[in-house]
Amino acid sequence: MASKKSIPSIKPKLIIVGLLVFFYIVFFVHLQPEKPEVTYTAAIAFLMAFWWITEALPIGLTSLLPILLFPMLGVLDGKTISNSYINYVIFLFIGGFIMALAIEKWNLHKRIALKILSVMGGSPFMILFGFMFSSAFLSMWMSNTATAMMMLPIAFSVILSLEEIHGKDNVKHYSLGLLLAIAYACSIGGIVTLVGTPPNLSFLRIYEIIFPNAPEISFGQWITFALPISFFMFWFTLFFLYAIFKPKQKLENLPKSFFKNKYKELGRITMEQKRVLVLFILLAFLWVFRKSIDLGFVTTPGWSAIFSHPKYINDGTVAIFVATLLFITPSSKKNKTLVTWKITRKIPWRIVFLFGGGFALAKGFIDSGLSTYVGNVLANSGDFSTSSIVVALTGIMSLLTEFTSNTATTEMMLPIISGLAVQLKINPLLLMLPITLAASMAFMFPIATPPNAIIFGSGKIKMIQMIKVGFFINLVAIIVISLVTLTLGKIIFHINIHELPTWANHVISTLPK
Repeated sequence: MASKKSIPSIKPKLIIVGLLVFFYIVFFVHLQPEKPEVTYTAAIAFLMAFWWITEALPIGLTSLLPILLFPMLGVLDGKTISNSYINYVIFLFIGGFIMALAIEKWNLHKRIALKILSVMGGSPFMILFGFMFSSAFLSMWMSNTATAMMMLPIAFSVILSLEEIHGKDNVKHYSLGLLLAIAYACSIGGIVTLVGTPPNLSFLRIYEIIFPNAPEISFGQWITFALPISFFMFWFTLFFLYAIFKPKQKLENLPKSFFKNKYKELGRITMEQKRVLVLFILLAFLWVFRKSIDLGFVTTPGWSAIFSHPKYINDGTVAIFVATLLFITPSSKKNKTLVTWKITRKIPWRIVFLFGGGFALAKGFIDSGLSTYVGNVLANSGDFSTSSIVVALTGIMSLLTEFTSNTATTEMMLPIISGLAVQLKINPLLLMLPITLAASMAFMFPIATPPNAIIFGSGKIKMIQMIKVGFFINLVAIIVISLVTLTLGKIIFHINIHELPTWANHVISTLPK
C-alpha cells in the first residue's frame, strides 16, 4: 500500500485559478470568431499546462482532460480523442520499461556499472569518467531516475574511501563534481535513444499525429542523429567538471582492487543476469537495425526487409516482442520466469497518461486549427533566418524546462512549433528535433530533471553551485544541438533547408482556414 507521502495531493487554490482563467478564455476571448473551436482548444491547452506545471492535480489525472473537454466543447468527438491515448509509442515505452525493470530486478545495472568502473581505474579523472560513462550508458536504455538512484550509493562509497585515505577536506570539492557528473550524464545519455527520455517518445508520436504522411523516424536514425550530440556533450561536461572540481591537492589513486572487490561482492553472474543481458542486447540490436540507415555515403540494411510487409513492423512491435520473451524465459526458480505480471505494477502509468494527454492535445491543436493560428501569429512577429530561429527556440526550450516538467512542456510546444515551421515554409523537423533534445538538456535547477533532483536531494550540493555549473553547460548544449541539427540532421533526415516538404504542405492545405 502506498504511503501518504507518495500519494500526490491536490491544490484547491490552484485548481480554482486554472478554472477561472479557463472560463474567461472560453467566454470572453475570441481568437477566430468564426471558429470558436480554436479558442476552446487554447483554453483547454492553458488549463492543462497550468495544472501540469503547478501539479494542482495529479499529472495523470490532468492528462485525461481532453477526453472530457474536447467532446463537451465540440472540438473533437470522444471516440477520436480517446484513440490518441493508445498507440505504438505507448507500447514502445511499456516494452522498454519492462526491460528496464528486469535489469533492475536482477541487479544487472549495478553489475554493469561496477564492471565499467573496475576497468577504468582509480585516478580522480578516471573515476569521474567511469561514473559518467556508466550513468550515460544505462540511461540510454532505462529510466535515468533509476540510474541516478542506483549510482548515488556507489558514489558515496567511493567518496567515503577517498576521505579515509586523503581526509574529508581534501575530497569535499572533488565529491561535488562527482555527484554533478552523475546527474548530468544521466540526461546526456538519455537523449541518445527514443526510449532514453520521455520527450523523445512524445516527439515521435506528435510528429506522426501532425504529419501522418511524413517519413518514419526509426530507432537507428534517431541514434545516428543524437549520438554525436551526446558524445560531444559527454566529453565537454567531463573535462569541464574536472577542471572546476579537480582536487586542490594531488590525490593518490584508489587501489585497483577497490572496484574489483565491490564487483566480486556481487558474486558470480547469475543465470538470470545472463539471460536478461542476452535479451537486452537482442532488443538494442532489433531496435537499431530494424530499418535501413542511410547516411548518404553508406547505407546499413534493415532486418525488417526479410518480411513481406516490413512497414507493418515498428519499434513498439520489437519492444513488446522482447518483453514477451522476458515473461516466458525461465529463471532458476521452479515454475518462475525472468519477470511476472506483478512487475507491471511498477510501470509509471501517470507517464503513460501524460503521453496520451499530450498526443490528444496535439490532435486538438491540428484539427481545431489552433496550430495554424499560432504559427501565423509567430510567423508575422518578425523576419529571422532559419539558423537564428533554430538557436532561439532551442534556447527558449532549454530555459523553460529548467522550471517545468520537460515532458509536459515538450507536448505543449511541439504542436505550436510545427505550425510555426509550416507558416515559415521551414521543414518542421528543423525546429521540432532541437527543441525535443533541449527539453532534456537542463542542468541548472534541481527541479529541471529527476537526476538533478535526486543528486540535489543528497544534501551535498547547494543550489547556487548547480546553477553556476549548469548555466555554462546549458549554453554549450544549445549551440551543439543547433549546429548538429543544421548539419548532420539535414543529411540523416533528408532535409532541404530551403524547401517545405510536400508531406508538411499537404497537412496545412487540408486544415480549415
